[in-house]
Amino acid sequence: MKLRVLGCSGGIGSDSDTTSLLVDSDVLIDAGTGIGNLKLDELVRIDHIFVTHSHLDHIAFIPFLVDTVGFLRKKPVIVYATQETVNILQNHMFNWLVWPDFTKIPNMETPYMQYEIIAEGEVINLDGRMITPLPANHVVPAVGFQVNSGRSSLVFTGDTTTNDALWSVVNTIENLKYLIIEAAFCEAKRDIAIRSKHLCPSLLCAELDKLKFHADIYVTHLKQGEDELTMREIQACAGRYNPRRLLKNQIFDF
Repeated sequence: MKLRVLGCSGGIGSDSDTTSLLVDSDVLIDAGTGIGNLKLDELVRIDHIFVTHSHLDHIAFIPFLVDTVGFLRKKPVIVYATQETVNILQNHMFNWLVWPDFTKIPNMETPYMQYEIIAEGEVINLDGRMITPLPANHVVPAVGFQVNSGRSSLVFTGDTTTNDALWSVVNTIENLKYLIIEAAFCEAKRDIAIRSKHLCPSLLCAELDKLKFHADIYVTHLKQGEDELTMREIQACAGRYNPRRLLKNQIFDF
């Protein structure tokens, strides 16, 4: 399997885009502004979108993607999300007020988009590629994802804060190769991180101490303007784990 980082920033501008990860050519994990960098023929090939949670930086380009490619495809784009997240998408985005409901366009029998309800621990097998929702601890219902090729696994935490439930699962993944974990704020904003249920360097370091397996660790969701400071603070307290900054267009083979 191959994963390409389309966007991994906490904001936009200066060639930065919000969270979106492309697995092979047909699976997205989150649908932030990074999707806008794909060409039309790449967009058409996307069959599956796995959503961690309903915040706009992770879902903003689902409407544009479906609107752009729906009539070019022979089958609907499938959006995988928890029931709580699907409810939010239906009520607050695809509601005919903010955007049309593409589960009913052009008709309910052959829609451009459909939902697939997922739950923590449920393995979705896409031709041998196994994707499993993981526990997350955020201000809205949220999950992370394990992406397992069979040979090795990549874990993406999604947006989360202190989360013992996540590590109880991650520490059972014997083929873990990559861990992508968020740190949205610098240490000076620890209080904001706690209230918004994100991580800052000290909270991230405490979480990494719970990891029992070795993995290559990458930090995502850094806020622009304080990203370099945040990485320096992470290195100061978690340098023994060799955490690296996740980069746009980075590719992982596993």
